[in-house]
Amino acid sequence: MNDWYKKAVDKLTREKNGGSYGRHEAVMKDAVHAALLDFCQQDEEFAQAVAQGGTFADCMKAVARGVGSSISDLEAYRRAVRFYFDGADVKFHMTVNLCADVERDEEPEENGRSGKVMDLDFDELFL
Repeated sequence: MNDWYKKAVDKLTREKNGGSYGRHEAVMKDAVHAALLDFCQQDEEFAQAVAQGGTFADCMKAVARGVGSSISDLEAYRRAVRFYFDGADVKFHMTVNLCADVERDEEPEENGRSGKVMDLDFDELFL
């Protein structure tokens, strides 16, 4: 763990627990806080910007500005990141696993595979 990360974590946690938040900010602050901690762990320069930057309460005001009735998680995280590091962006990657329940129920073997093998006989293809 680098020094900037520790400083950023200490600052964000202290300010999150001690800040004053409006209705929108209060709803989003836990998720934004967790995302910022993760981003600080990913990039030392971002952690430094957070440690030396504005307060978490001001960050949450920037995130909630103009929200109306809703905002996506991605947009909330993007606004938080840009509060501390202007011009930065957040990339989001999602995948779908249609067989997740099946894979979870199967016992993995030593090689990490489920042990179920599809046995094909090419002679049957030519009948």
